[in-house]
Amino acid sequence: QVMLERVHPARPGWYEKLYATAMDKGMQSYEAEIAQYKSNLFSQLSVAGKNILELGVGTGPNLKYYASADGVNVIGVDPNIYMEEYSRAAATSAGLPSSNFTFRRGVGEALPAEDGSMDAVIGTLVLCSVKDTDMALREIKRVLKPGGLYLFIEHVAAADGSFLLLVQGALDPLQQFVADGCHLTRKTAENIKEAGFSSLSLNAVRLSSAYIVSPHVYGVAYK
Repeated sequence: QVMLERVHPARPGWYEKLYATAMDKGMQSYEAEIAQYKSNLFSQLSVAGKNILELGVGTGPNLKYYASADGVNVIGVDPNIYMEEYSRAAATSAGLPSSNFTFRRGVGEALPAEDGSMDAVIGTLVLCSVKDTDMALREIKRVLKPGGLYLFIEHVAAADGSFLLLVQGALDPLQQFVADGCHLTRKTAENIKEAGFSSLSLNAVRLSSAYIVSPHVYGVAYK
């Protein structure tokens, strides 16, 4: 709780509720384009009977890709309490029994899970918003079992010297304000490479539906 308030101080209730609604209603075109990448990524995850933590679960757009497997237990972590209603609805829609889904208000820098307790950690569009990327990655490694998987999709800074990077830099302060702390210019791939996972598969792609955040990286890391 102390870490939660330190790295993600409570926003006004109207802001968090508005942001949750905006995420629920405003991401359809993005999700449609990213779907093929998510399908390929989540197909690498055998989840039956597994414990999974999703960091930045938000409105639950990923749950449909993995939550229907038998016996899967999911902990959805998000600092925004208003995401619980949406993520629970998404879990139900994905066929996940309510008893197998737990929503916990929390942050990446202090994950609400025991050491070595998770078979997989999932994070999509979340490391852009944590206060300390390296600390969040250390926490992901901490809660994973040996050999556990970290699946990720993140938007990242455009190439050095590019016009898009200039645009991202100019818009970054506004983005942090309107998008709950989201940064546009993070070199997240470098953080993941340096986090000390035993093996890493990392890919880069550009999405047409999201110009400012079009550069993405995605992949799987093994503890």
